[in-house]
Amino acid sequence: MPPVRIDTVLFDADGVIQRPTVDWRATLSAFVAAESADEFVLDLMVSERPSIAGKGDFPEAAAEVLARWSSTGSLEEVLQLWHAFEADPVVVAWIQELRDGGIGCHLATNQHAYRRAIMHDERRYRDLFDQTFYSCDLELAKPDPAYFRAILTAVDQPASSVLFIDDNEANIEGALSVGLNAELYDLADGHEALRDLLSRHGLTTSR
Repeated sequence: MPPVRIDTVLFDADGVIQRPTVDWRATLSAFVAAESADEFVLDLMVSERPSIAGKGDFPEAAAEVLARWSSTGSLEEVLQLWHAFEADPVVVAWIQELRDGGIGCHLATNQHAYRRAIMHDERRYRDLFDQTFYSCDLELAKPDPAYFRAILTAVDQPASSVLFIDDNEANIEGALSVGLNAELYDLADGHEALRDLLSRHGLTTSR
């Protein structure tokens, strides 16, 4: 039996289609004593997790972390770091090329509601994809297999015809567990690595 044709691609956001425009870790570290920087950053990242799964408010959680660590940075300064990213123009162009060729292209990303608003509305990611699947909306987050099953239901495609691209190995394993084709990719690998990855699955780009 010939292999099933890939007709749907799920793209992760951070590290796959977009990159930070500032050194966010260094910026955060400067808001507390040097010896506390690593623990402070970790605490902030942990505080983000509930809101990524659609439970709780990230700005409120972040404010609690800043108060706990007597941060010299304001909440506004910290939240600004979640705005500091840019989409890679080559990857965006290839996504549009795939869509023009009849391939369904969807965003599959772990984000809380605060950043979802930036990406979806301010940066208009809603126009870049056929559908967007933010973890805060689904109230499920990668690598939970239920996250991927929810997307499969929404796109109404068999798992074997869907390709998922992410820069996190655990997320790849979660996708594979429900039968998706899944490939590890990071923007740092370069555009040709992504072109080769797509080509292996019968997806071509001309630019």
